[in-house]
Amino acid sequence: MERGLELYSGKAKSMHLTDDPGRLIMEFRDDTSAFDGEKIEQLDRKGMVNNLFNAFIMTRLQNTGVETHFEKLLSKTESIVKNMDMIPVECVVRNIATGSLCKRLGIEDGLNLEPPTFEFFLKDDARHDPMINDYHIDSFGWATREEVVLMKRNTFQVNDILGAMFADAGMILVDFKLEFGRYDGNLVLGDEFTPDGCRVWDAETRKKLDKDRFRHGLGDVIEAYEEVSLRLGVDLEQEDARETMFVVPAEIGA
Repeated sequence: MERGLELYSGKAKSMHLTDDPGRLIMEFRDDTSAFDGEKIEQLDRKGMVNNLFNAFIMTRLQNTGVETHFEKLLSKTESIVKNMDMIPVECVVRNIATGSLCKRLGIEDGLNLEPPTFEFFLKDDARHDPMINDYHIDSFGWATREEVVLMKRNTFQVNDILGAMFADAGMILVDFKLEFGRYDGNLVLGDEFTPDGCRVWDAETRKKLDKDRFRHGLGDVIEAYEEVSLRLGVDLEQEDARETMFVVPAEIGA
């Protein structure tokens, strides 16, 4: 597949056109940012780790009935994905209270949330991704009512699948965000699932194993990402990722 012009460059990923109008190349870079781009650094190996991690997770979700835009790995830092019409909304599920939720509501950090909470945020860095609700989405035409229902349902389905998978590996999936798009008339999971977009704690010690290590200057950011990857069974040492599909071990999250 021929890599064409850059279509979009975000905080940590770039999207490139290909000779197939229905496919894009998603490139994970070593760039790392926090606080809507106010803190930016480059971390060696990050692009490779996130690309392989995302491929592993997306394959797991596809194997359990969640349609995603991921198709296959192209290299250690690139994947082939569907070219979708993205919905400008983030879907956030929280299993444990931490971060902005505690600041907004004055809730104890580390409180288990039963049932988990669900929130919508508008993708808009300039306005710091403001929280929105179903009525905003409907009124401004960002998604249909049917798509809103599906986004909620699919996000909780992902939470069930991955929550069990992380628990089996001795970790807690604290919270995460998802983004969806439209492809061939269907609602499809897009963007990425990596430690950049979720919080993961060690189940016993509650050690942070995600981008909070970068946000709060805790150090060992990539080492933590690699630890999560290895616990789940992601092969970070493969010689050539080109044209490779992941097979997720059956015992993980079974």
